[in-house]
Amino acid sequence: MIVIYGIKEHLNPIKAQLSDVIHSCMHSVLGLPEDKRAQRFIPLDADDFYYPEGRTAAYTVIEINMMQGRTVATKKALIKALFQQIELQVGILPIDIEITIKEQPAHCWGFRGMTGDEARDLKYNVNV
Repeated sequence: MIVIYGIKEHLNPIKAQLSDVIHSCMHSVLGLPEDKRAQRFIPLDADDFYYPEGRTAAYTVIEINMMQGRTVATKKALIKALFQQIELQVGILPIDIEITIKEQPAHCWGFRGMTGDEARDLKYNVNV
């Protein structure tokens, strides 16, 4: 699950493009299948979104929730790919992007009526 926050006037016009870029990075770095897109966009009023000094109104926060298992190198590669591809394809500078990866053990995930540690039919590998 990925949650993306930004000021609505800046986030809404680029949602589809940003979604594609994020999913492309998840696919290329983590090996997620093309049909495994779980994203939520939270467009905020400017007065509801405080961000650090030195950033612009394009400031965007990306929270990536995933099961534990990826290596440090893989997570760093994902973050760097996101910075690079979002700047290249969407035009948001890295200074205006904040990325957080939140990991939970597989038993803390629930989907399709089971917990993540019970799933034996995932079409991707978590331990990469």
